Amino acid sequence: MNPPALSAAAVTKRFKRKTGETVTALDDIAFEVASGTLTALVGPDGAGKTTLLRLACGLIAADGGALNVLGLDVAASPQRVQDRIAYMPQRFGLYEDLSVQENLDLYADLHGITAAERREQYPRLMEMTALAPFLRRPAGQLSGGMKQKLGLACTLVRQPEFLLLDEPTAGVDPLSRHELWKIILDYVAKRHTTVLIATSYLDEAERCGQAIVLHQGRILADGAPSEVSRLADGRVFLVAPPPGQPPRSLQARLFEMPGIVDAVPQAGRVRIILGEEEQPTGALANLDLAPTPAHFEDGFMVLLRQAEAAHIGPMMNLEQAITGNRDDTVIEVRDLVRMFGGFTAVNHISFGVGRGELFGLLGPNGAGKTTTFRMVCGLLPATGGTLRVAGVDLHTARASARQRIGYVAQKFSLYGDLSVWENLDFFASAYGLRNRHKRQRIDWALAQFELGAYTDIPSKQIPGGFKQRLAIAAALLHEPEILFLDEPTSGADPLARREFWRRITALAEQGVTVIVTTHFMEEAEYCDRVAILDEGRILAQGTPAELRGHEASMEDAFIAIVLAAREAERGAA
Repeated sequence: MNPPALSAAAVTKRFKRKTGETVTALDDIAFEVASGTLTALVGPDGAGKTTLLRLACGLIAADGGALNVLGLDVAASPQRVQDRIAYMPQRFGLYEDLSVQENLDLYADLHGITAAERREQYPRLMEMTALAPFLRRPAGQLSGGMKQKLGLACTLVRQPEFLLLDEPTAGVDPLSRHELWKIILDYVAKRHTTVLIATSYLDEAERCGQAIVLHQGRILADGAPSEVSRLADGRVFLVAPPPGQPPRSLQARLFEMPGIVDAVPQAGRVRIILGEEEQPTGALANLDLAPTPAHFEDGFMVLLRQAEAAHIGPMMNLEQAITGNRDDTVIEVRDLVRMFGGFTAVNHISFGVGRGELFGLLGPNGAGKTTTFRMVCGLLPATGGTLRVAGVDLHTARASARQRIGYVAQKFSLYGDLSVWENLDFFASAYGLRNRHKRQRIDWALAQFELGAYTDIPSKQIPGGFKQRLAIAAALLHEPEILFLDEPTSGADPLARREFWRRITALAEQGVTVIVTTHFMEEAEYCDRVAILDEGRILAQGTPAELRGHEASMEDAFIAIVLAAREAERGAA
């Protein structure tokens, strides 16, 4: 028997905030990771996942307990551990002005990889990542998925015995996610590399031999993913919404019912988990409940409920109702084009969005979603086509249209050194709010998004889920009637995503028009209609049910639509 690749005994880690408050990131945890295995590390934002990975790499020191990696005491021999492992953090340090080849060479130089080793390693890494045609392209010009593959290639250039990955698929489209996982599984199966991966995609945890569930620095579960799934056995049902009602509205109502552990839209219905002692009584008894097998995510949500962590915030209420007819078209895009030099980023696309509608833009990394967003928001001029937002022609009146728009960018520019309150104060002033009205709107945002406990804390120190709340709160301060959300749940844990969509559902029901991009394909089920883009063109648009067709899930439909379009393009060429 090989010794464990990682063993932790009574490991504790604390941090002190600038406010003087001490935060316990890891609290007396103990577990083992067997050599040559694939282990998932999952948990809500702030659970301690990144702290644990950084401890295992010897980048920070534990305050108590023992941590051994590959038979070495990390505290006593951090450099010897680092010589045998590889770590890919959430924001891998690619040099965007350097080419793919130059980034690889830089990391090979840093790790002392010889010319002979490079001749052996590089072709294999290029074959696995499919980056060979892009060796001369600057890293900054790669799509998000290609950047992640390059980051993984740079991490693997040293042939590590133990690979630690922190959210490697966050913000990556389903096709790129599939390709990244193919690389990871290949390393485990063929090279017997030990892999510990932190992930917010719980379907990824089901691919692993071991899953460790963390919450508030403590381990809630440690074992095979099937053991976590069994926690929800016999308690999971699919519920069909009444005719004419979107699944998201039923989901919001179900969360209000006692005895409901979880509710999430799935393929036109709502997937619910009942409490352990619950039977379908009262309002639930009138619904058509179809039993369905439990998944890892179901067991995960049961664990959070048991830990009293699965708090879903209150329904969101606007201070001022959105006026207008629900049949109004508030966003009209016709034959929209955007060129960057000789490159066509958006290629003659057309769509319309009605008042109070929730419209999803899906597509692989680099498909043109963010460029489309920036044009429709008035932040980027179109090269050609027609754009009308809230009745305003963006060719002639971009500034007046922006007054009616809220925009949360993919990388929202919160000011990390400013407190939560100071960020809200800054953005309220930027939107032209003054005096009493400004104070009222800030108070509204703090209450609606439950940010009161973090008012005086720098925004860079608050958990990721609360940063997301703060970003959306800032975008809603001026009471916009249209809200643009670009990858708002990227990297967020399942609980944070449920809270987010509960709030967005409430906004849509009160007349706010929402356009959202997402790489979580199951989130498309919250939308009234969806458009799938690739290479700047719309490949398909319609309701989620229309796009799913005969496919089992929206992710399957997305992959099928994109691959079919690419195959047709190759055939035409």
